[in-house]
Amino acid sequence: MPGQLLHVDVGDLTFDVRADGPEDGRPVLLLHGFPETSACWAAVTPLLTKAGLRTYAPDQLGYSPGARPEEVGAYSTPNLTQVTADLMTALDLEQADVVGHDWGANVAWALAAWHPDRVRTLTAVSVPHPAAYTVAYRTDPEQKERSGYIRLFWQEGKAEEVLLADDARRLRRMLSGGEGHSGVPAEAIEEYVAVLSAPGALTAALNWYRAMSSSERVDPVTVPTTYVWSDGDVAIGRTAAEACANYVTGDYRFVELSGITHWIPEQAPDGLAMAILERIRSS
Repeated sequence: MPGQLLHVDVGDLTFDVRADGPEDGRPVLLLHGFPETSACWAAVTPLLTKAGLRTYAPDQLGYSPGARPEEVGAYSTPNLTQVTADLMTALDLEQADVVGHDWGANVAWALAAWHPDRVRTLTAVSVPHPAAYTVAYRTDPEQKERSGYIRLFWQEGKAEEVLLADDARRLRRMLSGGEGHSGVPAEAIEEYVAVLSAPGALTAALNWYRAMSSSERVDPVTVPTTYVWSDGDVAIGRTAAEACANYVTGDYRFVELSGITHWIPEQAPDGLAMAILERIRSS
């Protein structure tokens, strides 16, 4: 990915942030998910910077080597959200258009709910509002089945062993989308696997799951919001996706991509960039 690699201090943490586009461009914060890095935006960023936007894509907490706390509690949604707001402050971003994929979407939803003054617009990718997901998980047997993988991720030590065994075969398969799917490009998979193979990195990334709490309430979002979902997503079903509209009180758009897996930023960068740009231009 072209542009600059910034090292940004937030307290005693140091984040690696990929910045691109004109320095006076409208800022866009791009938040990646699991098990990706900021490189997941490599094909999306040029389409945004071409439109005059300034993009900032951090390697999130646990993924940046200088921002990898050991305690599980550091990865709770409230802390992840506050760290993101503090990172924006460190980048001198009073407000930004925020885009999040997968776990990055969860943080983006919470940021928009708890710090709406910092979020000009929200584009959430793959993962719906946390309340929509929770309702679907509790009421839709299909969503509960889709979410079954999380039980493995909660098992400290075992999950790391399973995902990294046999040259990270299961991690690679997860990213490739499985047999018959294009998923994430091979070059990107190699980068993600290399990052998560570093000592402590996969544990930190899995701690996002291990710090999950059913008691955390994310309020409905008031900022202009677009939710992008793909009908080939194995983790998020239609029930959760369509329920998302119930938790946005601001202007809301639902964009469905057909024939695309969970890995939307890598697999459908053009369609995603179009949705992001339409959201930004309408606000």
